[in-house]
Amino acid sequence: MRILLTNDDGIHAEGFAALEAIARELSSDVWVVAPETDQSGVAHSLTLHDPLRLREVGERRFAVRGTPTDCVIMGVQEVMGGRPDLILSGVNRGQNAADDVTYSGTIAAAMEGTLMGIRSIALSQAYGWKTRGKPSYETAVAHAPALIDKLMNFAFPPDTLLNVNFPDRAPDAVQGVQVARQGKRTLSELAVDKRTDGRGVPYFWVGFRNEEETPAEESDLAALAAGYISVTPLKLDLTATAVLGDLRRLLDV
Repeated sequence: MRILLTNDDGIHAEGFAALEAIARELSSDVWVVAPETDQSGVAHSLTLHDPLRLREVGERRFAVRGTPTDCVIMGVQEVMGGRPDLILSGVNRGQNAADDVTYSGTIAAAMEGTLMGIRSIALSQAYGWKTRGKPSYETAVAHAPALIDKLMNFAFPPDTLLNVNFPDRAPDAVQGVQVARQGKRTLSELAVDKRTDGRGVPYFWVGFRNEEETPAEESDLAALAAGYISVTPLKLDLTATAVLGDLRRLLDV
């Protein structure tokens, strides 16, 4: 099985080393094409106004000065000389659940692979407010190989990727696996922190705040909170099918 690895935290990220360890338990034909620098939060963006720089950093290992989406395109069309059987993106530093999926470069890389008709899985490791300084990837490394091996027996429908999140638990404290829907936060985790530089000029940091919420049942957030690995199928078709009829009647078409 030919596997292409990428992420959004950058090729030198600790979580990416974890992903390589996971992939090498599944195959010896592993290729790395990952961003040169941290690309967290870039979502499904393309580099269109600057050239892409590709740097070989080892055997079957390449760094791209671009986004996770750029990396998948370069990996498939330029580096590998053929399509991989599987694209793995991650292991992201922090969960990608609920609204996170709209911002995540980790998810976006799997989306790009899905657009190409390649089986794609995004993997993320949750952390808590006590562990955010140095999250552990032991749980992802311990559980991901067997889980991915099982998921390879799943017939990925067209335009569908899998989003896998590992809970902030020790490997032996994981409760199991839950197939969950994408959750929804009642409050945004994002906040704007206004500061002032040495010249008295204001500047701003966009960051995350700690908000306690009760997640909806059967959601990815609920699964993670209960100590389960969440597996969520995501579709690329964003059509709000339920309102098509209402719009047609309103517009009389």
